Amino acid sequence: MSIFHKLYQAVSDAAYIWRQEMKLVVRDEGVLIFFIIVPIVYPLLYSWIYNNEVIHEVPVVIVDDSHSNISRELVRKLDASADVKVLCHAADMDEAKSLVSRQLAKGIYYIPSDFATRICRMEQATLSVYCDMSLMLTYKALYQTAVAVTQHMGAQLQSKMAGKYTVREEQIQSRPLDFVDVPMFNPQGGYGTFVIPAVLMLIFQQTLVLGIGLGAGTAREKSRYGDLIPLHPAYSGIYRIVGGKAMCYIMIYAVMGAYLTMIVPRIFSFVAMVKAWDLFCLMLPYLLACVFFGMTVSCMVRYRENVMLLMVFISLPLLFLTGVSWPQSAIPGVWQGISWLFPSTFGARAFVRMNTMGASLSDVVPELRYLWIQAAAYFGMACLVYGHQLRESRRHAQLS
Repeated sequence: MSIFHKLYQAVSDAAYIWRQEMKLVVRDEGVLIFFIIVPIVYPLLYSWIYNNEVIHEVPVVIVDDSHSNISRELVRKLDASADVKVLCHAADMDEAKSLVSRQLAKGIYYIPSDFATRICRMEQATLSVYCDMSLMLTYKALYQTAVAVTQHMGAQLQSKMAGKYTVREEQIQSRPLDFVDVPMFNPQGGYGTFVIPAVLMLIFQQTLVLGIGLGAGTAREKSRYGDLIPLHPAYSGIYRIVGGKAMCYIMIYAVMGAYLTMIVPRIFSFVAMVKAWDLFCLMLPYLLACVFFGMTVSCMVRYRENVMLLMVFISLPLLFLTGVSWPQSAIPGVWQGISWLFPSTFGARAFVRMNTMGASLSDVVPELRYLWIQAAAYFGMACLVYGHQLRESRRHAQLS
């Protein structure tokens, strides 16, 4: 048999396996949901929820024990800010805490009774801020508004007491050392801009693994002996099996990957600085690593529900392990080692740097290298576990 005939036979067998796998995908409603519907709908829903980027008009309660003109001016300026809305005035702190505990308000501004007196004595006065820390976005809005308003009023009072004759002298007196705040990569300080790219890469991995696992669970449940690979002349070479199945998943998720990384960010006007060629060079190893990772995990799935319980359970930890939602330097070494097992760790880090920070391929070489290593390692593991499944199928066929 010539080498060309062997090559033709291998390609023909892989094509047969690809067709059979594609038929299974189309006929299985659960696999279709995770391969098509979830990757299309879920990113739209998630992006739409966080499309406002920042929150405004956070309700706050005022406890004003000063009852002075300057305290009322402070309250008016707090209420006039974009991020805070004065819900009501409470008689005391107990009433204010009751409103916060019932979630009618997200924080309390407390003005002490000696507020105006201390200012008139040219002493430092205090505005106390009590924040509901269950949501960091509301805390950020309440705290930053209080800081900005008090600094502005403090500069005005300092200028009036300085006795200077020109506006420039008043500016220097109130703020002798000026600074310029320039936010990098996230000018509006929005939540969606920094977290959505990582979430999109995580959705890519999780839905792909879920779809492959559901298909494997279905094959096991329908098999008499729970074998993942049925006996057929085409199922003779392990590389043909892995290659044919992988080609089916790659064809589907090449389209889904382009949708998640190129279309969704532009629909909601998120930052998208990555170039098409750089994105292709990143997504190719990430796609291969996710496919072979999913195929390896699918061999451990006995029933369809198992893969859903596993992947949904680890979704949130995987988001933290990417180092986007929680600083990578603050993650313990053991957990960093565990994160190296998942393609989403390096895929999300590289995509965030390239898409949001404008990094080039040379800036994410370590992540690309790790993704290629994962793709090769999981390809080898997939061949090993599928080879074991093939031997089990043959053994059961001989026993029967």
